[in-house]
Amino acid sequence: MAHFGEPLFEGKNMETTCRHVAIIMDGNGRWAKKQDKQRTFGHLSGSENVRNIALAANKLNIKVLTLYAFSTENWKRPMEEVDYLMKLPEVFFNRFMDELMREGIKIMAIGDLSKFPPNTQRVLLNAIDRTKNNSGLILNFAMNYGGRDEIIRAVNAIANEVRLGTLDIIDETVFESFLMTSGLPPVDLMIRTSGEQRISNFLLWQLAYSELVFTDVSWPDFKEDDLVQALKVFENRSRRFGGL
Repeated sequence: MAHFGEPLFEGKNMETTCRHVAIIMDGNGRWAKKQDKQRTFGHLSGSENVRNIALAANKLNIKVLTLYAFSTENWKRPMEEVDYLMKLPEVFFNRFMDELMREGIKIMAIGDLSKFPPNTQRVLLNAIDRTKNNSGLILNFAMNYGGRDEIIRAVNAIANEVRLGTLDIIDETVFESFLMTSGLPPVDLMIRTSGEQRISNFLLWQLAYSELVFTDVSWPDFKEDDLVQALKVFENRSRRFGGL
């Protein structure tokens, strides 16, 4: 478990070899409860922190930031909470879209957006379209996303290509081309906040050789300094990918 007590990189304008960071943004509800607030307050604060960490990642020259925003299992939560979460994208983009545009941040999404209410879909697709020509950080939201679901969808799509006779050889490169993250660099670093130490059906294929960092810090309290320290942990690890 990382506690991030070491000195920061000089000036925070560090050079990092980490191109793709994925974060499980955990702990919003528990963070709010500790302050005698409703869980929705925690989700709102967590969404505001997305802006902070996205700007920090952009400044640190990270290429892709993938955030686990809503999983295929999150539908099991109370309906009132789910309804609130469906409204957060509009709140987020209404507040921060102009700033994201100034910073050149490009919005993407992975997952099955068709299950969301029409207005939520419209807001997300509009953000994707408006930022499609930006060349800065790719801010990739995993929405109604599950790693197992993604793999099953890829397998079904490959099977269909095989039936049509348009595909015969299947290797890792071919398989990855059918994943929702196709075209993005591999995930170098996965961070989970709020003390849990599991990946919870997040990017199951993509995390095969990722470095994992777990911190006790709840997502609303996860700051740029915490991101920098996670990157320092990453840079200090030896990545051998099965070799010596």
